[in-house]
Amino acid sequence: MDDRTFRTAMGKFATGVTVITTEVNDEPYGMTANAFMSVSVDPKLVLISIDEKARMNNYVRKAGKFAVSILNEDQQDMSAYFAGQMKEHRSVSFDQFNSMPAIPGALVHLTCNVHDSVMAGDHTLYIGEVTDICITDGEPLTFFSGKYKQINGPVGVKGV
Repeated sequence: MDDRTFRTAMGKFATGVTVITTEVNDEPYGMTANAFMSVSVDPKLVLISIDEKARMNNYVRKAGKFAVSILNEDQQDMSAYFAGQMKEHRSVSFDQFNSMPAIPGALVHLTCNVHDSVMAGDHTLYIGEVTDICITDGEPLTFFSGKYKQINGPVGVKGV
């Protein structure tokens, strides 16, 4: 099978959309990711996957910690921005949650210490031990078959 067929098949798995953030030398960094999952309840562990070539990989490695903001259905612009799909530079005002930058208005904020990391193909898998959680009500932004979706239907813009 070729890379395109594999990517198409993986795109048939509907996911939520997150922005992973961290801070190095008091400078916040972020990237959109839908490669996020819960790993364990005891201890509370989650997993994120970051491309080896992504700058974010070095930032998380240096910081030793990261935050996850699970986006709500109205935050497609945040996802597109942190996925590098918007050409113009924006000034993003982050919330501070447990001393980490977080996306304002997200459904969930998690902060994590890197518990372990594993190289897997062309990505690094970071297992994070959850140190704090904040949950708000709302509907999630989702991604399916190369398009943003809402639980009640398509949003209509391709990306991530």
